[in-house]
Formats: sequence, C-alpha cells, structure tokens
Amino acid sequence: MKFRNAILALAITATMLSGCSSDAEKNTDLLEGSQAGTKDASVSGYSDAGISGTATQGGLDGNYVTGGTNADYPNAGMGPEFSDPSNPLSTSTIYFMYDSSRVKQDFIPVIAAHVQYLLAHPNVRLTLAGHADERGSPEYNIALGEQRAKSVARMMKVQGVSDNQLELVSYGEEKPATEGHDDAAWQLNRRVELLYQGQ
Repeated sequence: MKFRNAILALAITATMLSGCSSDAEKNTDLLEGSQAGTKDASVSGYSDAGISGTATQGGLDGNYVTGGTNADYPNAGMGPEFSDPSNPLSTSTIYFMYDSSRVKQDFIPVIAAHVQYLLAHPNVRLTLAGHADERGSPEYNIALGEQRAKSVARMMKVQGVSDNQLELVSYGEEKPATEGHDDAAWQLNRRVELLYQGQ
C-alpha cells in the first residue's frame, strides 16, 4: 500500500515538475537549444520515440536494462533484491528522450522503489550520475547530464529522501554506456545511473 502511494505521489510530482522550471534552468543555454549557430540538445524533449529493443544480455526490454550478468546489476552488492529482474530495485539506469531532462513515466515505479529503499535505510548514500550522448558540445552535454541527475533527485527529495543521501555528478558524453554513432548507441547513452555507495 505504501509503495502504491509512493508511485502515485511520484506520478503527481512528475506531472507538476514537468510544467515548472527553476531560475537556474532559465538562465542557461539549455532552453535556447543552440550554441555557436549549431543545433544542440534542449531540455524540452518528448518528441522522439522511446527506447525499444529485445532483451538480451545487457540489452533493452522496453525501457529497462535487463540481462544475466553481474555487470547488468551494479548495485547487486546491496542485497539480492538489486539483482532480481522482477524487482524494480534491480533497474539502476533511468533513460531519457533526446534533448530532455524530463523523467519518463515508465521510470516512476523504479524511482519510487529506490525512494522506499533510501527512506528505509537513512544511512545509505546514492550517486546519481548524469550522462548524455555525443551530440552537442562537451560543455552542453555536461550541463544536460547535470539537469538529468537533478530531475531524478527532485523526484526523490519530494518523497522525503534527504539531501545528504544523494550525490549528483555529470559526465556528459565522457563515459558512454556503449560506443557508436547511431540511434541505438545514443539511446543507451542518454541516462542517469543510480549507484549505491559503499558496496
């Protein structure tokens, strides 16, 4: 029951946050969508198709990373629930649309599960690592990765997760999940990784 209420609250929060932007976001080039005359990513998003694919080891099943290796479950050291594919805690990657820092509805149950875990374990810390695909300038992609991490953090904080439980970092395009210069690679690289500390 508490988990269902958390999912509902996160859905309402996501809807409210999608219509809001902070002053910091308004003062960046992110909303303008261009730098030095070239089209870059913007945080508006939602016009592109979502991630799709077939489940293979480390592949995609709908929007969630699934597979059979320990590399697929970077938080497995936290407990068996983090490597059980039927448990939303096993999902440690939140994917984003092109040009967007908006959390997709598909990932609300995943975030809710991590919120519940963090609330039940107040001494546990979580790093939210934001990433972008290679399109756009390096500076822009660092900012976009940061905005993505902040979007996930905002949803968690609204549900009661403490600031001191979250660490935000952005790698921009520097640490791609996969090499490649096509849509398939870019979809995997637009992400926030949820990495528990002290494993």
